[in-house]
Amino acid sequence: MAKQVDVLIIGAGAAGLMAAIFAGRRGRRVLVIDHAKAPGEKIRISGGGRCNFTNIHAEPKNYLSANPHFAKSALARFTPRDFLKMVERHGIGWHEKTLGQLFCNDSARDIIRMLLKELAEAGAVLELQVAVEAVEKTETGFLARTGEGDILSSSLIIATGGKSIPKMGATGFAYRIAEQFGLPLVETRPGLVPLTLDPNLLAELAPLSGIAVDAEASHGKTRFREALLFTHRGLSGPSILQISSYWREGDGIVLTIEPEVDFAALLKAAKRENGRQAAQTVLAQHLPKRLAQYVAERQALTRPLADLGDKALDALAQSLRHWVVVPAGSEGYRTAEVTLGGVDTGALDSKSLQVKAVPGLYFIGECVDVTGWLGGYNFQWAWASGHAAGLAA
Repeated sequence: MAKQVDVLIIGAGAAGLMAAIFAGRRGRRVLVIDHAKAPGEKIRISGGGRCNFTNIHAEPKNYLSANPHFAKSALARFTPRDFLKMVERHGIGWHEKTLGQLFCNDSARDIIRMLLKELAEAGAVLELQVAVEAVEKTETGFLARTGEGDILSSSLIIATGGKSIPKMGATGFAYRIAEQFGLPLVETRPGLVPLTLDPNLLAELAPLSGIAVDAEASHGKTRFREALLFTHRGLSGPSILQISSYWREGDGIVLTIEPEVDFAALLKAAKRENGRQAAQTVLAQHLPKRLAQYVAERQALTRPLADLGDKALDALAQSLRHWVVVPAGSEGYRTAEVTLGGVDTGALDSKSLQVKAVPGLYFIGECVDVTGWLGGYNFQWAWASGHAAGLAA
């Protein structure tokens, strides 16, 4: 005999758990199921194990979507301050890092424990290692066929995330369900992901592997200034992860190394004061030695400063201020922090995340075409979209 609930939530990640809490608080009989062995696995590994659980600056401008206005309602109705109140109510210590990023003082597991406690207090039930084989529409709601038996519900919330980090259990389940019900999808691709380089450029940059510098990465009018890391595969670090969500194959990105340093003025002053020194010696005052050497050699400016004209010094400085790199690709979903694209927001109600054409069906979190910047923004979308659906389902 089929199990019966009011709200069935498929996916025990950040968005699914939040939806369960708010639906349960309304007195709804809520069941959350997941094929994983443990809930909130992406929460557990986030922020180096300390969970960058939100960003105090989160607002619609920090999200990518085919409809930039869609996220406004959910984000306005459940803010970073609202989530922080929950964190503080549970006595979880937290701190702010750069750019409004909030982290746990101790462990990301504190956030998971908090959500599970809230879920239990709301009367919701969590069942793990339950694989969904099929979903069907019924006259009164939905039927989910699982390896553990059938489940009937009046409302169904899909919170299974995107394709990023498949080793954590990520699948395209949400997209398959969306297509089953005739919903359009926005092309999916890896987001917040390291970029790779072609073999020739990679070999050229090999001596720089492991070096990190302050840099601005830009693509068109979009720019991010944070750390840049040279790796044995290409480019990474926060500035690269951020710009990767805007980059498309074939495009170049512009790197500005140490943006606040006026390298032209620095080189010309050094030339006046001590023309016998090499350009790379001067650059190494502000750059890692290996990077200073690479830049000077790339411009073939290894002679003493006294032998170099101002135009040559300007060109050397410009190579650091406007370094164009054309990535070959990205590292893909294996290391991507999020999935760009997903369920087209045009098919969803922005207040409730309910499918307009299928009453009782909801899509929330990463599987929707709303993708945040790096730094806690995607968790805030998970909390906000889960809250919105939980109040409606």
